Amino acid sequence: HAHLNMPASFAWARGLEARPVAVRFAPPTGSRWRVATQLVGTADPLTWAAPDLAYFMDSPTELSAFTLRDWTVAGPGGRTDTIRIALHHEGTDAELDAFADATRKVVAEQVGIFGETARFDHQVYTFLADYLPWASGDGMEHRNSTVVSASGSLAQDAEALLRTVSHEFFHGWNMERIRSAEIEPFDFTGANPSHTLWFGEGFTRYYDRLTIRRAGLLSDSAYAAMVADIVNAVVLAPGRRFFSPMEMSLQAPFVDAATSIDPSNQPNTFLSYYTWGAGIGLGLDLALRGGFEGKSLDGYMRAMWERFGRPARRYALRRPYTVTDLERTLGAYSGDTAFARDFFARYVRGRDAPDYAALLARAGMLLGPVRPRAAFAGALTLDADSAGATVSSATIAGTPLYAAGVERGDRIVSAGGAPVRSEADWQTLLAARAPGDEMPLVFQQRGREVRATLRLAVDPVLEVVPMELAGQRLSEAQRTFRAGWLGSRAER
Repeated sequence: HAHLNMPASFAWARGLEARPVAVRFAPPTGSRWRVATQLVGTADPLTWAAPDLAYFMDSPTELSAFTLRDWTVAGPGGRTDTIRIALHHEGTDAELDAFADATRKVVAEQVGIFGETARFDHQVYTFLADYLPWASGDGMEHRNSTVVSASGSLAQDAEALLRTVSHEFFHGWNMERIRSAEIEPFDFTGANPSHTLWFGEGFTRYYDRLTIRRAGLLSDSAYAAMVADIVNAVVLAPGRRFFSPMEMSLQAPFVDAATSIDPSNQPNTFLSYYTWGAGIGLGLDLALRGGFEGKSLDGYMRAMWERFGRPARRYALRRPYTVTDLERTLGAYSGDTAFARDFFARYVRGRDAPDYAALLARAGMLLGPVRPRAAFAGALTLDADSAGATVSSATIAGTPLYAAGVERGDRIVSAGGAPVRSEADWQTLLAARAPGDEMPLVFQQRGREVRATLRLAVDPVLEVVPMELAGQRLSEAQRTFRAGWLGSRAER
């Protein structure tokens, strides 16, 4: 097995970017390895080509005795695209067949949003999948393929693996062809910062779960739990006080695979543009559906595809977009430029969170606290040893622990007069208290003993529950709204 990431495998020279590239792979003798890639095939099954450096660098390649599954997707004007899964794993053919069937359903849902595939350059799209115990986990989109790798297996982790597959395939439209002007053309010698990852990554994150639900592979309650994860992350994140989604997007070089040797306080200053963008997508989708007849985020994404994404010829981009383009397209699509201007001012350039409770209520989903009677001090991770329990993660601004002055690296001595030697001790102490209780807290911080009062609060973590599971009756309007939101878009 060999998996080649082209920028890490080949040298290149400045000034030759426009030259076509050809490469011949030489598998070990007797290995039965084949080639899976988005590179352009030739008469020789081991020789592949690219029209220029950019396409070559964007074309990861798998050489192994992989197993292949494929199917076709019909589109407008008689166009047909082939979708392939080239999988290297230790599982069974039956597991692959089931996974391919689930992937096919998700692909159909995403095609239904845009009305066509992403018009793959050679009418073929390939999932290059390595699910092996020694593999590193990742997913990376490319123009006509994606790399998805994990140490998990289809037998144990198919649901999580499908989420990555769904995410990366959606990128075929949103990122690869609906593309920000800030990253096009891509500069291989620079960081390529962009203000729009909340849209490119975040809206894709919103749709990766949604299209799995629409494919019938999740129940309403399971999907509601995923929505709750997004809502909690956005509503409770202290980082929203400091940066907008556009500003968070600029931090990508520091948080997405980059390495810093210096301590940071990112849990209190950063909210992922994936998650915040998904929260913006959720809010915009429900706001459009509730406020504009016949409108939805699906329609907005199709408008972006038609204006900026759909290529006129092979390897081309229609027109890279700016943040202003995103806002103007929303105004034109909704027919309300004031709505678009306000939405972008508050939720994209600003730091507000949508009113998720009101928006979800239209779909018959209830947003409320998970444990309204539970005492809450804040998330606390403790490393225990013979000397006691040390705080190993940042305390979060706005929580009782943060207000009491506890920091990462502190050693908790006692709480409420009882010694704290482990996380189990800590949880036992909390379970015996109620919101509003106060208890003395003793901890060691940078060589000194600190005595503080810990004032416990109500647990702020929220859940999203379908009304019918809470014993309430859905109205016909709510039932219709939910069906429009979560129902299938695929042409069966």
